[in-house]
Amino acid sequence: MTGPGPLPLGPGAILDDDHERAGVTIPDVKSDLRTYLQGAREALVWKLDGLDEYDIRRPLTPTGTNLLGLVKHNATMEVLYFGEVFGRTHDTWPAGAEPNADLWAAPDEARDHIVALYRSAWQFADATITGLPLEAVGTVPWWGDETVTLQRVLVHVTAETQRHAGHADIVRELVDGSAGLLEGVDNLRFTDRAQVGEFHERVEAAARLASGR
Repeated sequence: MTGPGPLPLGPGAILDDDHERAGVTIPDVKSDLRTYLQGAREALVWKLDGLDEYDIRRPLTPTGTNLLGLVKHNATMEVLYFGEVFGRTHDTWPAGAEPNADLWAAPDEARDHIVALYRSAWQFADATITGLPLEAVGTVPWWGDETVTLQRVLVHVTAETQRHAGHADIVRELVDGSAGLLEGVDNLRFTDRAQVGEFHERVEAAARLASGR
């Protein structure tokens, strides 16, 4: 990947009055975090594009990581962190289920339904982010009832979503070789499949030489 540099603004990225197109004039932590969070949200959904039902659901790691499960998990995470932590309830969110139910999709759970849940979770979370100051205090039951600020939760969820977007990058590449940071912005140094293959072979050869194999 190219770098270092700022994350390209994805669809739905937020740029408020405290920012200028040419650069930041006044530091705005909330707006910056929301921009990075939205970019990761959009990337997770984009990674489903063009795949059939099997490929978005099948586990590609020993621990069962799968693309649709990543979307479902992040939807649940946003509702919990921006809802329960701050005493808010999502009116239409599904009731509790078996452990790890948020990490995979059952056969009767449609892709469109899960993606719609995720987008609904964005709106719910954004209402909390917009409506509360960064200094607002909440309690995280699954952290031993630890007291946290909205700023800490926003940092945590942004980091977690970016982490899971990275998981989706690898899983999608394992499915069909597709790679990229955001739709329309792949952020890769390769121009074609031949270059990808040549680079892979070079890295493999270096690994074998270093290990004496």
